[in-house]
Amino acid sequence: MKAQIHLNEPLFIFNILYIIIVTMLEEDKAKREKAAELIKSEFLKQPGQKEQLENQQEADKEKKSNKVFPKSALFKQWGDGLSEDDQREAQALFDKYGYNVFLSDRLPLDRPLPDTRVPGCLKKTYPKDLPSLSVVLIYLNEALSVIKRALRSIIDRTPKNLLKEIIMVDDNSSNGWLVNEPSSLEEQNPNLRFTRVRHSEQRGLAHARVSGWKAATAEVVAILDAHIEVHELWAEPLLTQIKADRTVVVSPVFDRVNFDDLKVIQYQPAAHAFDWALWCMYEGFMPEYYKKNDNSLPGKSPSVMGILVADRKFLGEIGVLDDGMKVYGGENVELGIRVWTCGGSIEVVPCSKIAHIERYHKPYLLDLSPAMKRNALRVAEIWMDEYKHNINLAWNLPFENHGIDIGDVSERKKLRERLKCKPFKWYLDNVYPKLDPWDDLLGYGGMKNLDADMCIDQGPVPGHTPIAFNCYYYGPQYTYFRGTGELYIGGIKSHKYNDNRCLTDAGQKETEPGLYNCKEAMQKGMGIYWDFTQVLQEKLVLRPQAVCIR
Repeated sequence: MKAQIHLNEPLFIFNILYIIIVTMLEEDKAKREKAAELIKSEFLKQPGQKEQLENQQEADKEKKSNKVFPKSALFKQWGDGLSEDDQREAQALFDKYGYNVFLSDRLPLDRPLPDTRVPGCLKKTYPKDLPSLSVVLIYLNEALSVIKRALRSIIDRTPKNLLKEIIMVDDNSSNGWLVNEPSSLEEQNPNLRFTRVRHSEQRGLAHARVSGWKAATAEVVAILDAHIEVHELWAEPLLTQIKADRTVVVSPVFDRVNFDDLKVIQYQPAAHAFDWALWCMYEGFMPEYYKKNDNSLPGKSPSVMGILVADRKFLGEIGVLDDGMKVYGGENVELGIRVWTCGGSIEVVPCSKIAHIERYHKPYLLDLSPAMKRNALRVAEIWMDEYKHNINLAWNLPFENHGIDIGDVSERKKLRERLKCKPFKWYLDNVYPKLDPWDDLLGYGGMKNLDADMCIDQGPVPGHTPIAFNCYYYGPQYTYFRGTGELYIGGIKSHKYNDNRCLTDAGQKETEPGLYNCKEAMQKGMGIYWDFTQVLQEKLVLRPQAVCIR
């Protein structure tokens, strides 16, 4: 028996028509979309239209996200789903502290941290009879939850038999509640000594650290920032190094805590370095360190970046820190030079980790440059001998009569004499050979064409063509002439491993001088060595081609 299918003829015809109409509409839609793309493409070719469209799209995106402060660094990667009131509160706290206090106030004080140590540290063991420890926390207008989290981590993650005391140094915070807080932690730890030191006026980081050292009574003192969290087993590796050698000043490896989401980002072990302006930076250890193939070993470091741990008495013998430094900057480099040249050494200890909040801005000093410049000149005058003018070069200051008061340095110079410290050249040769001594500079400043009343300028970057421009004697017009004959335009690098931009002759006929990285220019056979003569007419002559710039 055959099955029969009975079609509802009107319905069948309707379905067929529906399919045909939908197909036509889809084809028409595709044509419309293609036409719209073509019109959009032609529209964007008009001057300024692309930027206008991008701005509109960004505005639409911001409107859709419902963010009250879409341009704020705090809300670039964080804050989705917050109410407008919460956003305003978070932004106000961020402006005040430079990190996300709104989030910090809502995180546990004892939050767990990821173990970010290098694998070689995981199986290490440490002696039981380690020296006692005083922990000093320095702060100025710090958020209460951040200080409490720092204290909680220190108390929970430092062996009780080692931690003798916690000293809190307040550099004259304007937050009144910081005077008596956090008393609850003291009540919970009756056997742990808490000491408070409060300055009657703001004295700066160096002076605050000296105040903390003076209050300490344990064998070893750890001077920390207050916006940190210590990891498990942070103290033992540091104390082990000091137990073996009381003249070594040690520092942990810092992990970064993001200023916005407060997540911990692992940092690898590195030396604490600096440039000739005395700005700090991370840098690889010396080559001999890596030949050992064990990145859990302590590495020698030219300087110490903020957080330091030392034998308390030894630190006093070499002068603690220079409390003539103002506000911020340079004190860590000064300590590094002094420790190395006066009989000690500095090490970074990879198996000790501390998580450190990286502020987006420092609320107590929005522009660090004036204090940094002044402190750098002070370090140079006391410690750098014939190399002291490199600081002037780095800050573009005259060698004499720069007009910056660096304070009385007589006592620190007497300290250097009393300790019989080595010369700064020894430090450059033996501790920090990566730093270019700049000892063959014949001239620096701007190079001016007197007839045209214009200066040589590095021109557009990226690019290889220097230009003549109205003289303003700033970065792009900085010019340096070395005894080797190299002429740098647009600045000079502090380190030998970095390359400068040399004025070159590319070797082509009827070509203008170019600007190339010096090493690249040499590899390509370009002329980079010039002779400067000052006779009836000043002229710059490329050797040996005798090409002149007048």
